[in-house]
Amino acid sequence: MYDKGRTKGTIRFALQADGAKKVEVAGDFTDWHPQALKKQKGGSFSASLSVKPGTHEYKFVVDGDWIVDPDNNAWAMNPFGTMNSVLTVE
Repeated sequence: MYDKGRTKGTIRFALQADGAKKVEVAGDFTDWHPQALKKQKGGSFSASLSVKPGTHEYKFVVDGDWIVDPDNNAWAMNPFGTMNSVLTVE
């Protein structure tokens, strides 16, 4: 899931990943370099990242497995034949 971050120009990414040891998010706004999410109480992970206005593609990386955002049904096909999640920042 994503929503507006507390700081202007940031987006908060969050994922409920019970039992996961490491969760990251990667997208065109990180040049596809995974950025760590911090583990929260209750097994969720979250982080706020700076994202410029526009349409962006991203994926979560859970213990090394790249997955689409299960809370976002906006997807786009990528060059690898799988889907990326899509977000639009105004």
